[in-house]
Amino acid sequence: MKTKTIIELLTLSSSLYVLARDTKFLEKLNEYSEKGKDNINKAMAESQLDENGNELEFMDKIFLKTHEFKEELDTKIEELVAKFYKKINVAHLDEIKALNEKIEKLDTAVALLEARLNKMEA
Repeated sequence: MKTKTIIELLTLSSSLYVLARDTKFLEKLNEYSEKGKDNINKAMAESQLDENGNELEFMDKIFLKTHEFKEELDTKIEELVAKFYKKINVAHLDEIKALNEKIEKLDTAVALLEARLNKMEA
């Protein structure tokens, strides 16, 4: 009887935990969707004019905002790619410098060996 009660309590507590976690997730999701809805409403409430001075229609506003977002996203991606390539380039430059130093050390070692060989031959 005690084992059955403990198992039931564990099952109940784990179920309550899962429900609480799901509730927190749903609250977060609801919060994000409210923020997004507010931002969309704010953007659509702005009066925007076309080149003729007429107010843009709803779909035209959406296209305009989408185009602005795409340009902003392209700019951010370009910046991140440039930073990435700079990091890669720096890494390659460091490797090249290290290899050049090794070549110089090997050249001096070869020169010393040649000098010893010449001395032995003489």
